[in-house]
Amino acid sequence: MHDARSPVVGTVNAADSPSQIFLLSPASLSGTRARQLTSPDARFDTALRYRSPEGVPVEEAFAFLSSLYFRGKIAYARHFARPPAQLPGSGVLVITTAFGLVPEGWPLTLDRLEALRRSPIDVRNPDYAGPLREHALVLRESLPDDARVVLLGSIATGKYVDILLPVFGDRLRFPSCFVGIGDMSRGSVLLKAVREDRELEYSTLDVPRHRPGIRSPAEPRSREISPTEPATASRRGRREP
Repeated sequence: MHDARSPVVGTVNAADSPSQIFLLSPASLSGTRARQLTSPDARFDTALRYRSPEGVPVEEAFAFLSSLYFRGKIAYARHFARPPAQLPGSGVLVITTAFGLVPEGWPLTLDRLEALRRSPIDVRNPDYAGPLREHALVLRESLPDDARVVLLGSIATGKYVDILLPVFGDRLRFPSCFVGIGDMSRGSVLLKAVREDRELEYSTLDVPRHRPGIRSPAEPRSREISPTEPATASRRGRREP
């Protein structure tokens, strides 16, 4: 087994690597793309299926809403996930604001999107934190002791980390290169890693999560963040919710 904090060179040999699960942060439910998706007049395929009784797969809707960043996250997670044999599914789970962890393919319907809109990403919000913590605990019991859980999402504040870290401890990792870069850059890095079949370096959450000399985001830990609140812009791309 390689050290997760050391660079991985070339293609990873899955047979010699620990099991690995990915948790993907959600897309913002505000902005132009959200209005396009939810417009009753929209006629493109993703919007039509979103309005259907069957809904649209959550990863497809979030890829439309978030564009490059979520497309990078889902492509990377699918490529490098190594779920244990006893765990059903692809090893890729999406964090939601009201339904905990959901697998890719989970249908996003009008009613479910409305529930997500009403539930802020706030560790003090039981509708968000309760299901996420409960599902994380169930997932932990399903994983081998050496399995890694990689968070593809914000680690600069406590909105995900404060819930997930007490559950997974040192098994919770994040891509080291995410520190100090914006979402568009992250999406590009993830897609490049998939094209080159080169897995990124991961770090545990006990390392600095901000680039030296760069101030952390202005919001304090656990500040209430509405899923409909516009994402704050950075020089290198929009920041996720």
